[in-house]
Amino acid sequence: MAYDYEKFKAAVLALTRIDLNAYKERQMKRRIDALISKHGIKDYESYIQVLKTDKARFEEFINYLTINVSEFYRNPDQWRLMDKEIIPELIGKFGKTLKIWSAACSTGDEPYSLVMALSRHIPLNMIRITATDLDKQVIAKAKVGLYNEKSIAAVPDDFKKKYFTKIGLSYQISDEIKSRVTFSEHNLLGNDYGKDFNMIVCRNVLIYFTEEAKDEVFRKFYNSLKPGGILFIGSTEQIINHKDMGYERKNSFYYERPLN
Repeated sequence: MAYDYEKFKAAVLALTRIDLNAYKERQMKRRIDALISKHGIKDYESYIQVLKTDKARFEEFINYLTINVSEFYRNPDQWRLMDKEIIPELIGKFGKTLKIWSAACSTGDEPYSLVMALSRHIPLNMIRITATDLDKQVIAKAKVGLYNEKSIAAVPDDFKKKYFTKIGLSYQISDEIKSRVTFSEHNLLGNDYGKDFNMIVCRNVLIYFTEEAKDEVFRKFYNSLKPGGILFIGSTEQIINHKDMGYERKNSFYYERPLN
């Protein structure tokens, strides 16, 4: 194609603030080429013009680029560890008013899981989760809070009964849980990060990033945590140079910014 992929990446950055250089190129280019082909668009330059003028295609593009595979209590053993060790430890350090960020939260499964997990230790009306994602479409889905049976398969039975209502083949999460989460758009590779979080959860997203982009995000998470705060990452991820960044590895996929 005359209008090459490098120019396309620069145009996407200008249009969306998404830096495609931070993603593994072969995988991302394959996804984009498939989307262009699906619509019968002839080249990258034509596709950029479509993205500039067609709101529906623009939203579809953003949704297609972001990987939204999510489910409640993903990797249940790690959530059991959170229940038994991590949450009690955080309460011991910081009290019950915890500042928690669910980064790249996708369709809300993760921040809603956090609310339920915390509710075993903290009254619901004291729980506040900040949840962010790059994709406004998945944020809209998260706010609706409607999930299929597979998504909620790992939710503890008492929470299923208490906080979900079956509607047809789907399950609606209760307003009681939804009200504890505030959703907003955020680009991990472009926007500023908040400060003084007691816990940050970002799972199974950075596997799509280059090593350099991962390092940048992990360092920013470290600076966003309060001393004593904890980062919870996905089962497919690890922070290879965590000691160089200042983290202490606690257990499994939990990393701590030390108190001293």
